Amino acid sequence: MTKAYGPSPFGFEDLEVYQAAAAFRNRIYDLLKLLPPEEKFALGAQMRRAAVSLTNNIAEGYGRFTWQETTHFCRQARGSLTELVDDINTCFDQKYVQPGNLQELKSEAARVLQLLNGYIKYLQRSKLNTER
Repeated sequence: MTKAYGPSPFGFEDLEVYQAAAAFRNRIYDLLKLLPPEEKFALGAQMRRAAVSLTNNIAEGYGRFTWQETTHFCRQARGSLTELVDDINTCFDQKYVQPGNLQELKSEAARVLQLLNGYIKYLQRSKLNTER
């Protein structure tokens, strides 16, 4: 994955998990443009909050100084991601998204989930190495 944000003085923007989550967030924003007017302030607003929460939690966790806090925020991000998958399912059920788009979005979500879980495992291993 290319560095979308360039070398970051903050660090989190250089994480592959953050970059994948940000790309997924942008795909969700594209989906929001397809929602009918009656969903803009209901489902749309909820999806927007969850999409922003996904990347916000990765960033906030990175800014913490302990593996426990970082892990906590990554788990929060994971919750926002799974919430978005449910919202995507709702969009499919209501025929706001086509089956092909549904599978693409869910595949991208699965990739972000894989990266989040890998990052959490990395943090857990780092914890074990510091305790020895």
